[in-house]
Amino acid sequence: MKRYKKASDITVGVVGYGGAFKMGRVHLEEMHKAGMTPVAVADPDTTCLADAEKDFPGIETYTSLRQMLRKTDVKLVTLITPHNTHAPLALEALRAGRHVVCEKPLAITTAECDRMIAAAKKAGVLLSTYHNRHWDGGILRALKEIRQRGRIGDVVRVECHMGHHARPGDWWRSSKTISGGILYDWGVHLLEYSLQLIDSDLVEVSGYAKRGFWAPKTAWGDDTIEDEGFAVARFASGQWVTLRISNIETLPRPGKLEIVGTRGCYIFDEKWWKTVLPRKGGSVTTVGENPNKQWWRFYGDIAAHLVKGTKLVITPEWARRPIHILDLAGKSAEKGRAQKAKYA
Repeated sequence: MKRYKKASDITVGVVGYGGAFKMGRVHLEEMHKAGMTPVAVADPDTTCLADAEKDFPGIETYTSLRQMLRKTDVKLVTLITPHNTHAPLALEALRAGRHVVCEKPLAITTAECDRMIAAAKKAGVLLSTYHNRHWDGGILRALKEIRQRGRIGDVVRVECHMGHHARPGDWWRSSKTISGGILYDWGVHLLEYSLQLIDSDLVEVSGYAKRGFWAPKTAWGDDTIEDEGFAVARFASGQWVTLRISNIETLPRPGKLEIVGTRGCYIFDEKWWKTVLPRKGGSVTTVGENPNKQWWRFYGDIAAHLVKGTKLVITPEWARRPIHILDLAGKSAEKGRAQKAKYA
């Protein structure tokens, strides 16, 4: 893979500027803070392109990735587009010899991830996924307390969950075809947390889904995401991870992750953490605020890899792991039986 003399030699562009949270601007700002040079934006919405020109005076704007690739020598392309477009757009950029970062998830299926990884290797370029939450304060503290200090003993299981009782919105994340399903949005983050906590090979995945309650009430109809999705991932170590995302939950549980160990339990959300440790006649609970997130480390790591050749943290193989679990969970829900893992 080509190395650059300095980070500013890495010209960068984004595909998809507007949409949720104005993430195109966020990515360009973070890449610039990491020393790279923003040069281009592609978006079919000319209003978004006008916003980009105001935010980054002099930036080049295009209405498609193809146009950007043809008219610029942008070195790194970040895709901030609906999930089902990640694979085809990434393949187009990779085959053109450009480094690619995809917003999470890397893709929807294992097969798509495989094609993207193969294309990156053939072209000798970088492929990664914007797993910024790899550096969330909650998981950083959990890793220190659990993996380094053994605060709760040996980890037995990790339970991931989010839920409420509400109709999905009429946007693309509520379409199963476009998004991949209810587990793909926050579920990718929660699984990525879990895979940092469990150091073992994946063996099999079971999936369960309830569909149809909200479908008549959304613009997507039969293509609306599941009302609830549930997955169980079994690892060679005997540990397991469960993931539940629900739009029919009326009794939400605190926290997003519950890590159960042989000597206690550790729970964390975006803002706080809690340990529950057994004591004679009861238990002792300790609660605190998570340390600050360190999302800047993602593009700092990308720049260091391309300039200094340092080991990449979010490799495409790492980013494929949660997708493989979600893909197998979907197949399991359809077939009614556990699915063996292809990748550990």
